[in-house]
Amino acid sequence: MKIFPAIDIKDKKCVRLIKGDFDNKTEYEMSPVEQAKKYKDHGFRNLHIVDLDGALTGETVNLDIIQEIVKKFDLKIEVGGGVRSIDSIQKYTDAGVEKVILGSAVIKDKNFLKEACQKFPNKIALGLDAKDGYLSVSGWKENSNKLTLDYLKEVNDYGASRLIYTDINRDGTKQSPNFIETAKVADKSNCPVIISGGVSSIDDIKKAKNLKNIEGIIVGKAIYDGDIKLEELVKEIDA
Repeated sequence: MKIFPAIDIKDKKCVRLIKGDFDNKTEYEMSPVEQAKKYKDHGFRNLHIVDLDGALTGETVNLDIIQEIVKKFDLKIEVGGGVRSIDSIQKYTDAGVEKVILGSAVIKDKNFLKEACQKFPNKIALGLDAKDGYLSVSGWKENSNKLTLDYLKEVNDYGASRLIYTDINRDGTKQSPNFIETAKVADKSNCPVIISGGVSSIDDIKKAKNLKNIEGIIVGKAIYDGDIKLEELVKEIDA
């Protein structure tokens, strides 16, 4: 089980949103670089970064911060947030990130996913963010009217190397992930799945380990609010 502590960047700060709502955010004192160092010092090897400015603008707004984190710390980083072009993927891979997460852009245009997977083999993670079974796009502001499992069926053989499944209703709420829906997605997915949204305790991590085709889990707000201690969390990483 890989554990991905999360860093969401907005206006150069670490923030957490509740259910993806930009008007309902908490800002934290520690800078993204300082937060990454903290994770590294505790022994974490993976990191999940979302450029929230990028999600709103479609540009690689915080590329400089992400480059600095990659350069300073030997962490395997997956990054997402408004990646809408081959050029943006190239910038991130050139910066040394392990996986680039594609979401809204590939839900709106499946061919972009196919092209990205061909040009960047083993570098593309598919981010599926769902609300009540339907995929959401554009920073979770729009419902795509596409059922998650229907869309997955269409793109399953395109070559994504990882799938990140987020239940928006759980994200930032610390009410535990939606294990039932995640298990359905993992059962259908040709690539391993990362659980995202709502992690509240070490028990959630232990439960995730019992699901099939799960590669890892993302932990965000529960760390920042002190509900999960990093010392405990790092013990759950599989060797």
